[in-house]
Amino acid sequence: MTGLVVCVVVLAMATTFGLLRAGRDGRLRVRTKDGTVRLSEADLGGPLGERATLVQFSTAFCQPCRATRRVLAEVAGMVDGVEHVELDAEAQLELVRRLEVLRTPTVLVLDAAGRVVRRAAGMPRKADVIAALGQAV
Repeated sequence: MTGLVVCVVVLAMATTFGLLRAGRDGRLRVRTKDGTVRLSEADLGGPLGERATLVQFSTAFCQPCRATRRVLAEVAGMVDGVEHVELDAEAQLELVRRLEVLRTPTVLVLDAAGRVVRRAAGMPRKADVIAALGQAV
C-alpha cells in the first residue's frame, strides 16, 4: 500500500511540474535583474537593428531552435528596423554565462540601444514576439 501512495505522490508532483513549465515555456517576460543588461554590436557579432533586435541563443542539436529561427526571421522581415541575430550558445559561453542562459532556445528582445527589455526561454509565439517588439519600440 505504501508503494501505491508513493507512486501517486510522485505522479502528482511530476504533473504539477510539467504543467508549470509548460505554462512558462516561451513566454516573453520583463527582465527583473538589478541593473540594465546591455549588449553591443561586438557582443552580437553584427549590427543592432535601428528600432529593435531579436537575439536567439541556439545549439546545433536543438529542434525547437529551428522553429524559433523561422518565427523570429519572419517577424524581423515584417517589421522595419528590426534585426534577427542567432548566436551559437556553445561558441558564446562567456555571453551565455553573463546573461544566465540556461536552455535553448532563449530569445532576448533588445531595444535600439541594445538593452534587454524582454526575455523568453523556449519557443515564443509569433504574436507574443510582435507584442514585445511593440513595447520595445
